[in-house]
Amino acid sequence: MATPALAHPSSCSRPDVLFCEDFQSVPLGGATSLNWGVDTSHGTLTVERAPRGQRVLHVHTERNGRAFLKVEDFAPPGNSFYGRVRLKVDAFPRQPDWAHYTLIEATGQGAEIVRPLGGQYVPTVDRALWGVGADGGPTGDWTNWRESAPSREDVWQCVEWRMDATDNRVELWFDGVAQPDLTVSTRSHGGNPVDFVFPRFNTVKFGWQLYQQNDGAYDLWMDDMTLATERIGC
Repeated sequence: MATPALAHPSSCSRPDVLFCEDFQSVPLGGATSLNWGVDTSHGTLTVERAPRGQRVLHVHTERNGRAFLKVEDFAPPGNSFYGRVRLKVDAFPRQPDWAHYTLIEATGQGAEIVRPLGGQYVPTVDRALWGVGADGGPTGDWTNWRESAPSREDVWQCVEWRMDATDNRVELWFDGVAQPDLTVSTRSHGGNPVDFVFPRFNTVKFGWQLYQQNDGAYDLWMDDMTLATERIGC
């Protein structure tokens, strides 16, 4: 069982919060709540008790399955918002070459599927790397991975991101440190040479999906999921 970092004060009482889940009041076992839904195929979501007493979400998938906690009826003011999640990934895929995975996905009215947190196994450097990505829209299927942002295994991290609709900009922080190499925007992204434009967001998903055929199983743990109008912090 993964051991999370020290317990943190809950963000759920902040006035700028649009969605918050720390799992402390969610029953142990198969994950279910009136506040969110689930989206699974060859995967499971389970609420577990961590060694220090807090509860966390265990995401498990087989092969190229998916398992997501799904926040629906989401309507951020100005179509812009901040997100934060604490997570630990047991291991990232090493096959096939260019294996592509997503942990956070935002969708809505509009073609683009926006993935503020995902990555790929890059065989030319033999590493799994984080990258913002998208699919389904004019920019095509892309992941803007960077060698400066390796996907770290078996360690708890606090990941924050910002979706800024004024320039269709996605920014990330890891453990409070900005990752400017990962930033994408309307004219600067990893896809076709056309504008990258957000959909009108109404759904955000937290979990895991691997898109290529693979014989492995994947496990990660998530906690302190928050969406807000201001940066949440770690």
